[in-house]
Amino acid sequence: MALDPQERQALIGRYADGPRRLREALSHVPDAARRWRPAPGKWSVHEVICHCADSETNAAMRIRYVLAEQSPTIVGYDQEAWAQQLDYSEHPLEPALATVEAVRANTVPILARLPENAWTRQGTHTESGRYSVEDWLRLYAEHLEVHSRQIERNLAAWKAKNHA
Repeated sequence: MALDPQERQALIGRYADGPRRLREALSHVPDAARRWRPAPGKWSVHEVICHCADSETNAAMRIRYVLAEQSPTIVGYDQEAWAQQLDYSEHPLEPALATVEAVRANTVPILARLPENAWTRQGTHTESGRYSVEDWLRLYAEHLEVHSRQIERNLAAWKAKNHA
């Protein structure tokens, strides 16, 4: 279902606010808890932030392909493989956060000035099929919110385990 202009503006606002929310969630996590994993196979807070940097970089390119290319193919990726192969646990945290902030700051102005006809553009995602500008906005408006809540859950689990 197509978004009306007010819904789009609300989602763009959430998208723009994502880095602040992510940094806020991280600000409550003590250094001792940042690399702690809540369970085998689950990401630490540190790894979540590194994932966000790579995901947001991919997202920024995806929206540009859909907006600028004719019928683009949007390639999916294996986020678990990226976390492992790119060794997120050892990647520096501050550049990852700065990447999230810069990528979103560079994408918000594009979204804010899109003409009405741009919102109907689409491509094909290799994993999910039809992939429109609005599909992208719905997904990424909440992406950092989801990971901010993940960080909050990790912190709560760390506190429960270490202060029980």
